[in-house]
Amino acid sequence: MKTRITELLGIEEPVIQGGMAWVAEYHLAAAVSEAGGLGIIGAASAPPEVVREQIRKVKERTSRPFGVNVMLMNPNAPEVARVIVEEQVPVVTTGAGNPAKFMSLWKEAGVKVIPVVASVAMAKLMVRGGADAVVAEGMESGGHIGSTTTMALVPQVADAIDAPVIAAGGIADGRGMAAAFMLGAEAVQMGTRFVAAKESIVHANYKEKLIKSKDIDSEITGSSTGHPIRVIRNKMSREYLKMEKEGATLDELEQLTLGSLRKAVMDGDVVNGSLMAGQIAGMIQDELSCKEIITSIVSEAERLMNRK
Repeated sequence: MKTRITELLGIEEPVIQGGMAWVAEYHLAAAVSEAGGLGIIGAASAPPEVVREQIRKVKERTSRPFGVNVMLMNPNAPEVARVIVEEQVPVVTTGAGNPAKFMSLWKEAGVKVIPVVASVAMAKLMVRGGADAVVAEGMESGGHIGSTTTMALVPQVADAIDAPVIAAGGIADGRGMAAAFMLGAEAVQMGTRFVAAKESIVHANYKEKLIKSKDIDSEITGSSTGHPIRVIRNKMSREYLKMEKEGATLDELEQLTLGSLRKAVMDGDVVNGSLMAGQIAGMIQDELSCKEIITSIVSEAERLMNRK
């Protein structure tokens, strides 16, 4: 399946893996890239030298294109930006801010820059600043979310900019991919679906919780702070929502969630950990390899789009 995104990034299939903190490390990124998509290392708040090590480990496992997701609010972002250039990473995706101050550094080095956006205004700003494409991410996605759904956001972004659009949020199979293409996207980004991949290092407890989830099992925490996050409901999320309702301070809420994502991903604590996942969690029924995931979604999308 060829689109402007596959040509831009030099990948076989228009499937990008989300840059999820703690989850998107070198095993998963390399496996997605080897399977024909674009694997992404989630730099999150990792020190620059850890990011460098992750990059080199991906290169040991695949010669295909991959990327790094930079969380722009990270105090280490300037150093990580330089590591990306030094290690000749071909693609960068960005979140939690505006990459303008790094754009010239990356563009001069030939890095393709793809910001994640949650509004038309942000998409326009990113393209004016030199972005090669954007990820239009709807609120169905897991983790940090915006306020507009994928179905409403993607066509409006596609109409507003000339650069190619990657759809994210609420996509787990070929039906979602075909729908995204009908809305004007030229690739899809998936996060939650890859959490349950065989190559994902996510703890088995987390994967099991994801696979057993139903359509109504996700909820949004953090709305009162201005930083809403979609998770699978558990004891920790219920306590967080209770505290929000009672008017807890930001510091009190942060104390509750301190290290909670690591607890879930690495330790398998599905009671007190933060189980970030999108609304498609109820669609995930099994643990598949990255190759199986990408092959099945693309073949199903092609079949649906080629119906007469």
